[in-house]
Amino acid sequence: MTTPFEAMAGLDRLIHEPARLAILTALSAAQSVDFLFLQRLTGLTKGNLSTHLSKLEEAELVKIDKHFEGKKPITTIYLTTKGKTAINNHWQQLEQLRDNVREWEQQQKASE
Repeated sequence: MTTPFEAMAGLDRLIHEPARLAILTALSAAQSVDFLFLQRLTGLTKGNLSTHLSKLEEAELVKIDKHFEGKKPITTIYLTTKGKTAINNHWQQLEQLRDNVREWEQQQKASE
């Protein structure tokens, strides 16, 4: 039987990284978001957010659309189907891990 600690090592690090987890969670609540809104929401700098979004786009978890409205650049971020599945699976995995930790704690107390 694996311990919860071994299961933690199996978490997807691309998604579990705090900034990317925040980005994907925010995107899962909306069809799309504007870059500046996402920046304000997450508290990340423009460069940091851009770097994390590039990693998520490379993994095909998000789609980034850049265009102009008049002379104003607009960047819109979308969660892909693959991204929706990945973030939902990640949260389910975390919930299962939390349940496993509680069970493990009870077993440790019972063996004392």
